[in-house]
Amino acid sequence: MKTLTAVLFAGGESRRMGRDKATLLLNGEPLWARQLRVLRELSPEAILISARARPIWCPTQIEVVLDVPPSRGPLSGLAAALKRIQTTHLLAFAVDLPEMTSTHLKKLWSLANPGIGVVPQNGIFPEPLSAIYPVEGLRAVELTLATNDASMQGVIRRLTSRKQIYYYQIKRSERAAYENVNAAEQWNQRATTHSPHGHFT
Repeated sequence: MKTLTAVLFAGGESRRMGRDKATLLLNGEPLWARQLRVLRELSPEAILISARARPIWCPTQIEVVLDVPPSRGPLSGLAAALKRIQTTHLLAFAVDLPEMTSTHLKKLWSLANPGIGVVPQNGIFPEPLSAIYPVEGLRAVELTLATNDASMQGVIRRLTSRKQIYYYQIKRSERAAYENVNAAEQWNQRATTHSPHGHFT
């Protein structure tokens, strides 16, 4: 039997965006609220938020898993979350993927197996922050953190060598779900294109 915990990677303030991406509005709803709603539709055993410090917008009922200092980016958050969970798998989900749907995440979850996670792949490029990791992958994460290549790409390579992940090749029709936003101009263009109510505010 497999069980799932979901963790939302909040990230914090973006230098290129000039503010916390989680607070961007889409259809009048902040991204953090939209992403938590998507995760709830998966009916996971628990939902966590990964951050360096508790976000001011974080709902009181949501547990925040803090990076162990010194933080080395998302990989530190992944390590902290894998240590915390009591389920067989962990879904890592970035806050800045406004087109991702619960339907697609459910599809990824259906492909996971005991001891094996699922990492979407766009061509040759893996998408580690919309991926499912087995709790057994913690050792690979810790080993990667101890190297000079403490990156998400580095841990994906290590998990691959240990046969702890399965690659899902993203279809052309699914690519939009993996497009993130990094700058205010990019967000304004996306929000205006997708909805007359979406805006950078």
